[in-house]
Amino acid sequence: MNFLRNRLVMLGLMLLATLLLYLLLPSIRQDNMEPSNEARIGPPILNVSVRTGQLPGDPPLFFREALPVDREGQQILPKLQMVLLHGQAFTSKTWEELGTMAVLAANGYQALAMDLPGYGKSPDSEALKTEQNRVDLISRFMESLGVRAAVLLSPSMSGHYSIPFLMKNSAQLRGYIPIAPVGTRSYSAQHYKKIQTPTLIVFGALDTNLGAQSHKNLIQLPNHEVLKLEGARHACYMDKPHEFHRGLIKFLDKLKQDI
Repeated sequence: MNFLRNRLVMLGLMLLATLLLYLLLPSIRQDNMEPSNEARIGPPILNVSVRTGQLPGDPPLFFREALPVDREGQQILPKLQMVLLHGQAFTSKTWEELGTMAVLAANGYQALAMDLPGYGKSPDSEALKTEQNRVDLISRFMESLGVRAAVLLSPSMSGHYSIPFLMKNSAQLRGYIPIAPVGTRSYSAQHYKKIQTPTLIVFGALDTNLGAQSHKNLIQLPNHEVLKLEGARHACYMDKPHEFHRGLIKFLDKLKQDI
């Protein structure tokens, strides 16, 4: 009788231990798991401050700026200066909300994102109907903010500004990052082959219209690399931000080494 009682007690203890192990196992696994490398892009993303301002002129230009910081969050001199334009459905705030400005600053790059005229907080202007006026606007923005040789990032609609600027003022650019921009059909192969600016051509694999078209034209640039984001649509940086940021920093780091 005592033997049977002891067996029942042992069986009960084993069942209790099994139940406790089952309940505790998920928390033990979670505590021991390494953080995913998917979210790591260079140094840890710090609490980067983004300031705003407005440049006077016709039209006034609203902008956001994130200054580069080290691992302790202390401001440092920029490795490179980056000017970010935006697409038709977006503004400079897109780059802040997406985390692009913080990623750039945490990796040692100065980020300057403007609201193009007629978008966000920059008023529209009749003075921007010509190609040369749009080129002059980019020059004014850079000169006013002390940007000597920028890396220019330009998605979609902003190609109306960046492509003419590349053709006329490529010497003012350290690098160019077109993201399925408009306006690439306006220039011949001869025009493209004259440009020596290092270029990262970015587009989404699902963007079979403007993405594919711009890629076909831009690969005529002699000094180019391609970042094709699988499973991404036209605004590919929104669909695949981690992959986009990783490719962006890799390109910038290479540019810095080549200086």
